[in-house]
Amino acid sequence: MKIVVLAGGLSPERNVSLSSGTMIAHALRRLGHQAALVDLYFGLEDYDGPVADYFCQPIPDRWKQVDPKAPDLEQIRAQRKDQSASQFGPGVLALCQQADVVFLALHGTCGEDGRVQAAFDLMGIAYTGSGYLGSALAMDKDLTKQLVAPLGVATPRWRRVSYTEKEVDSLTSTTQVPCVVKPVASGSSIGVSIAHTKKQLHAALLEGLRFGGECVLEQYVSGREIQVAVLGGMALPSIEIIPKEGFYDYENKYQPGAAEEVCPAPIPPAWEKRVGQAALTVYRALDLSVYARADFIVDEAGTAWFLEINTLPGMTPTSLVPQEAAAVGIDYEDLCQRIIDESLRVRGQGRSEGEVSWNL
Repeated sequence: MKIVVLAGGLSPERNVSLSSGTMIAHALRRLGHQAALVDLYFGLEDYDGPVADYFCQPIPDRWKQVDPKAPDLEQIRAQRKDQSASQFGPGVLALCQQADVVFLALHGTCGEDGRVQAAFDLMGIAYTGSGYLGSALAMDKDLTKQLVAPLGVATPRWRRVSYTEKEVDSLTSTTQVPCVVKPVASGSSIGVSIAHTKKQLHAALLEGLRFGGECVLEQYVSGREIQVAVLGGMALPSIEIIPKEGFYDYENKYQPGAAEEVCPAPIPPAWEKRVGQAALTVYRALDLSVYARADFIVDEAGTAWFLEINTLPGMTPTSLVPQEAAAVGIDYEDLCQRIIDESLRVRGQGRSEGEVSWNL
C-alpha cells in the first residue's frame, strides 16, 4: 500500500508527533508498504521531484528521539518559506490524495482535534483513528467530562474557566487547593501544573495564560497513575506509570528512564476490570473508533478517576500503547497494521463489518 505518515504540524506536541511518525514510517516499510513521512506544516517545500516519487524518499532519523523541550511555535512559523495561514504545507494534500491511507501521527491541537479529519472526509482521503466529531470532543477536557460523568464514570470535580491576567488573583482566592490546572485542549501534559498551595496556584494560572487562558481547574486526586488503551473496541491490559520525580509531565513522558512503566499494572483483577470498563464507556460515549488511550488515577479504595482520553496516542520509543499491545503479543509492526486495517474497515474501504477477528 501507499501510505502517507502525517506528523509534525504547528502544535506544542510537534516534537512528540515527529518521533511517533518516524517510528511508524519505519515500521510500515518493514511491513513492505511504500511509506512517506511528511511534516504537515512544512510539507514538500524542500522537495522538487514528482509528488509520486516522494514515497521512495529516505525517512530521516533525526526526529526519532523526542526533544526534552516543547517547541517554540513562533520560531517554527518563521522557518517556513510559505508564510500563508494554511496549516497544510506545500504539496501535503496532493501527496495524501495519492495514498491508499494516511496514517495520522499528529498529536495535540493541530491534527488530533478533528480539523484535519474533517478536511480529509470532505476530500475523500482515508485516514487512521477516530472521526472528526469524536476527535474534537475528546480534545476538549471539559466537554468530555460533561458527557461521561452522567454515565457513572468517576471524574474529579472540575470547572472550566476563561480568564485574563486581571482575574488571576480572584481565581486564586476562590479555588481550593490542592488542584490541577490544565489547558482545556492540550496533551502530553504540556501546560499542566499541580498546585498544592495558593502561591503555586497563582503561578500555574499565570502559566495558563500562555495557552490562551482557557483552562480546567480540577480537584487533585491522590493515587496511582493507571492508563488503559482501547484497540478495535477492546481494552488492552492497563499500565501503571511511576515517575522517578514529580508527576507524569512532558519530560517524564518522553525521556527514557524518567518514569517506571509496569504493564500489566500490578493491581487486583477487580480494579483491572473496573478501569477497563471505564475506558470503554468513555470510548463509546464519544463515538471513538480504532484506538485511543484513557488516563486514570486509581485511589486506595480502587476507584478509577477518569482524567482524559487521547484519540491519537503517542507511538514514540517510550509510548504506552505499544507497551500495552506487546503485553498481549502484538508487536509494533503488527500494531501499526491493525490500526490501518481497522481504520479502513470503519471508513468502509476495507473488510466488511464482522470480518475482523483478532486473537488478543
